[in-house]
Amino acid sequence: MNFELKQEHKLIQKTSRDFAQNELLPEVLKRDENKIWPKDAVSKMADLGFLGIMVDEQYGGSGMDTISYTIAMEEIAKVDAAASVIMSVNNSLVCSLLSKFGNDFQKDKYLKKLSKGEQLGAFSLSEPQSGSDASNMLTFAKKEGDNYVLNGTKNWVTNGQNCDVVIVAALTTKGVGHKGISCFIVEKSFIGFESGKPEKKLGIRSSDTTELYFDNVKVPSENLIGEEGDGFKICLETLDGGRIGIASQALGIAQASLDASIKYSKERKQFNKPIAAFQSLQFKMADMSISIDTARLLIYKAAWLKDNHMPYAIDAAKAKLYASEVAMKSSTECVQIHGGYGYMRETGVERLMRDAKITQIYEGTSEVQRLVIARDLLK
Repeated sequence: MNFELKQEHKLIQKTSRDFAQNELLPEVLKRDENKIWPKDAVSKMADLGFLGIMVDEQYGGSGMDTISYTIAMEEIAKVDAAASVIMSVNNSLVCSLLSKFGNDFQKDKYLKKLSKGEQLGAFSLSEPQSGSDASNMLTFAKKEGDNYVLNGTKNWVTNGQNCDVVIVAALTTKGVGHKGISCFIVEKSFIGFESGKPEKKLGIRSSDTTELYFDNVKVPSENLIGEEGDGFKICLETLDGGRIGIASQALGIAQASLDASIKYSKERKQFNKPIAAFQSLQFKMADMSISIDTARLLIYKAAWLKDNHMPYAIDAAKAKLYASEVAMKSSTECVQIHGGYGYMRETGVERLMRDAKITQIYEGTSEVQRLVIARDLLK
């Protein structure tokens, strides 16, 4: 085994780190405080090829591997987790889905623009009455001639207000459970399609999360992904890859928490010496470092398996579960190390704790990840 990053990985690490420091950091607290969607930053991410990192170059992507993606995600999430989730959704849940399951027409019409950042994508599976029980679906697409007529409501949709294209899971056959779910590409411009107001969130506040409403939306039959009834399988396989992205986001938050803790502990003095001299704080930071390195290795393993076309779903679940818990623990300890200053918004570290929490919830809660892992152990 070789644990040294390849040159192309070191290059993407430097490029994404420079971008995060120069473009995201200066106004990250302002964006969070005022819930400002990072329009200019998203445009620059597109210019750098970050919105289609894993897409083949023939479809406008960067043609890089999953490890490159995880590295870029970590560096961006270290500075701005909200920007990283915008990038994650477009890569993991939209471009990857179309790359694997879309036909040539769909790739030419949609994937090329999405991977170049000319359009932004969103993914909608959850509904108000569902959640972890994603197959409990009411949104229905009725076939009428050359179209499907779509009616229903989706919620928790990242990029929902600012997207151009949404992957929508909907029933096409009622009464057969998840076997009746299909997947569609729905353009924001289709008549009858509306997005709700951005939700008021604990964290990642400069990314938009909305409900989506479909009122007799006519979707061309050519926008059906795969066959009728394939939708649930497509969504679940896509979420396996998405969990690698969210794990990388969590890793970035955790690393930022450790970096901030080290910096502050060297500067802050109590009892005539830096607080870094106190063993209780040293132990906290040592434990954070071990956990962060462990999470990174789990993520890289899942990414390597995916790149080598080997089963990776369980490893992605392990990486997402562990990295998200490390992010929550590390960010909480970071606030504790900062003491009263950590509780104040001006320092910025309380934002890390707020941003970390969502990584334990979206794209499969920690409880769901444990269920996935346990079922594999007991099969």
